Order: sequence, then structure tokens, then C-alpha cells
Amino acid sequence: MAALPRLGEDDVLAVPVGTGGELPPFLTSPPFGTQPPVPVRLLAGALADTGNTGKPGVITNLPVPGRRPRSVVAVGVGDGTLPHLRRCVATAVRRAQTLAEHGAARLVLPLDTALAPAGADEVRAAVEAALLAGHRFRVSSRPHPPRLAGVTVVATDAAGPAVAAAARAGEVTARAVAWARELVDTPSDTKDPAWLAERAVERLAGLPHVTVTVLGPGELAAGGFGGVLAVGGGSASPPRVVVASYAPPGAGAAHPVLVGKGITFDTGGLSIKPTAGMREMKTDMAGGAAVLAALDAAARLGLPVAVTAVVPAAENAVSGSSYRPGDVVRHVGGRTTEVQNTDAEGRLVLADALAHARLHLGATVLVDVATLTGAMKVALGARTAGLYATTDGLADALRTAALHAGERVWRMPLDGEYADLLASDVADATNAPGNPGGTTAALFLRPFAGDLPWAHLDVAGPARAGSDDAEVVKGGTGYGARTLLRWLEAGAPVDPPPVTTD
Repeated sequence: MAALPRLGEDDVLAVPVGTGGELPPFLTSPPFGTQPPVPVRLLAGALADTGNTGKPGVITNLPVPGRRPRSVVAVGVGDGTLPHLRRCVATAVRRAQTLAEHGAARLVLPLDTALAPAGADEVRAAVEAALLAGHRFRVSSRPHPPRLAGVTVVATDAAGPAVAAAARAGEVTARAVAWARELVDTPSDTKDPAWLAERAVERLAGLPHVTVTVLGPGELAAGGFGGVLAVGGGSASPPRVVVASYAPPGAGAAHPVLVGKGITFDTGGLSIKPTAGMREMKTDMAGGAAVLAALDAAARLGLPVAVTAVVPAAENAVSGSSYRPGDVVRHVGGRTTEVQNTDAEGRLVLADALAHARLHLGATVLVDVATLTGAMKVALGARTAGLYATTDGLADALRTAALHAGERVWRMPLDGEYADLLASDVADATNAPGNPGGTTAALFLRPFAGDLPWAHLDVAGPARAGSDDAEVVKGGTGYGARTLLRWLEAGAPVDPPPVTTD
């Protein structure tokens, strides 16, 4: 294990506790040897007294008067898997953050456990979890509580190039996800389509090999974005479409395009939501935030793949110019939709963006992310996204990326048997065919992807959280950004892996 830094009296030391109460070997080896920060017998006794058997996230706090560091937190790391490690790190960070109010300045976080030394994967997961668990969004007149000055992660081979690269990737990823969370959590009296576009330009346009184009109402009308214009037509804040492209030298022919729903507030339109259904609708642009964050991280990491993020941004409001049930909307490319419910607006703006990416941006594969249907939250709960895909290879690649990222997905059936529910007497399809809502929404979107490999992530559940849980924090979660980034890091594969035989 790399040498622990000198521990000061204002430091908090986190001790990972494995299954069965196993303590890590560093407590009885250099630099501690026979002088650990807390006697091992005392620590073992405290674990027994508090019932801490190493279950992930279970914590025992031991103040150490007159010693350095002043406090030790023993946190369960379970079997040392990446999900267990993320929970352990997040718990330690939150506890240390509360101790910052009493003078703690830094958390020292050794990652080695009694089971295994830490490597690159563990370091990346730990850095991401530490930064994300400590993230908070506040708009308050009260002073912010004291914060930790820093977190020091200690690994077996901290000087190795793979570990150093993993630490940097973890930091870049976490900061991109934190940006997505801030976009999601910003109240809608500030966040309108123009504001969202300005934030994208502000953060992304100065990055190497990145260009950002913002389409305003005139360009949208000229480009045939009938869905975006209809949904945004009732608001005093006109819609925008953000197109951010990262094109590094030497990138291959693959050009994945990520499309994210960017509804900056959703009243439901004339099919108005009840108050309870409207309270969290500042988060209805979480898909747009996720794809922008993924592109941000890809550019900062210098990934060798060209990628574009498209965010159709609109406010679904109520006024005399709102679109109506019974209207027929013409999308990019000419396909038409009969509006039956103005609260099924997300699919209308995604339809335009998918068609634009296919017809005008040279996309070779499409992935969209959207807080699209309440049905998906009912089906899969608040921590798992529904994954629809037209090819097994793309579905498997995204599931693998999600597994590495620590984000849960579940593949849903894209069954043609429900296609008849989309039938309209006056248009190519209707926008609100009814149950099963998640599947019919995906089937509505599918034609706009044409023959390209396409995947749809319905993140209505995990895009927002009602409480802290591991590295997820209450409010916007930035869900999807890490999965998309891991997929891009793997080269954005769409084909199934080759089958080998002995």
C-alpha cells in the first residue's frame, strides 16, 4: 500500500471494515505499526458493541482525544465489490462532512481491505463516490455549513500510471455529473430554454475540438422542428435546440449521437398536471443534462471518438398559444403526430431531435435519455432505468457500461404487438396511445431513428432522488451521464461481441 500521508489533528481517518468485521492490514503495519491511531482491540470492541459486521455503509465513529487524527470512522465495505466500495466511501464522506462542523478538515481514505488491495477500478469508483456524495445544491440566504477541505484517497499503487489515470477519470466524471445535477436542480424561474443553452455554450464551447450550435425559433421553423415548436409555443420563453459536437483528430467513422429531453418545466400544457405532479418538473430536463455532461467528460478526457449531444429544450406552459389535443404536428423529416395529450410532450421534442440527428448530423448510432413516463417508475422503481434497444449488441453494451458506472438499467421489451395502439385516423401516429406506457412511448420514438441502431433510456425513476443513498444525493442525480461516458470509453459499440469456440 502507498504510504499514508501524515495525519493531522484535524483529519478524519476512514477504516474500511470487511464482512465479518475484518480489519485492513494497514492498521498494524507501517506507518502505524505498533502505534495505530486507535488500538486495534479498542476498534474491534467498538465494532462488536455497535453491531458493525462490515455490512456496506454501516458506520462506527470513534473520537480519539489527544491523538492524531482526532477521529476514526470505521465503515463497512462488505465484500469489497465496487458497489460496496461506493457505499462505504459515500458514507465516510457524509460522516466526515458532519465532523467538519466541529473542525475536521480532511478525510483520509485508504482503500485497501482485508480481502484485496485497491487497483485502478477501485480508485475511480472511490473518487467518483467521494465527490458525488459530498455534492450539495443550495439557494439559501443562510450561510453554507463548513465543508471538508479535501479527501485524500490512498491506494496500493497510487503512483502507477493506470491508477493515476483512473483517479483523473473519476474526478472528471464526478465533476461532469455534478454539473448535470446543478442544471437539473436549478429552479425553473431561472432555468428556461435560453438559460440552458447559455450554460451549455459557457461550459462546452471552450473545450478542445468542441463546437456548440444553438437553434432558435427561426432556425427551428426553417428546419421543420414542429414538435419542439408546438410544445414550446405556449411559453413566453421560446424553445431552443442545443447541438454540441466533439470531433477529435483521428476519430474513427463511428458517430454516436446522444439525444436528451430538455423540458425546463412541464405544466402538462392544456392537459394540465395536478399540483403534486408539477412540483418536481424542474427536473424534466434531466436527460438533456445527462447527455451534455457525458459529452463534457468525453472531451475533457480526450476520448478518441466523435460524439454529438442534441438537447431539444422547451417549456411546456399554458397560454392562449399552447398547442391543443387534436392538433397535428409535423416533425423533422415529415412524419406527423396527432396530439391526444399535451402532457405527453417529451416524445414530441425527442422525435424532432432523433430525426435531425439521423438526417442531418451523420449519426451512426442513436441513444436518447429522457424522464419520459411515469409507467417506468411504477415498473422499475426509483433507482433503475428502462432500456429499450433495437439491437442486442447495443443493449448489451449499454448494460455493461451501466454496470461499470454503478447505474442500474433493465432491458424492456420493444414488442411490435403494441404498435397498433399508435394508430391515428388523421396522422402517422398518436402521441398518447395508453398502456403499456413505457413501451408505447418507445414504439412512438422508434420510427424517427430509421434503420440506425437506437436505444432509449427512460430515466423517470432514477433521474431524481428523494433522499441520499450511497453517492446519490437528494434532488437531481445526473443519472445516465456515467453510463453514456463508459459506453463512449469502450468505443460506443453497437455489435454483439464475437462468439469464440475452443
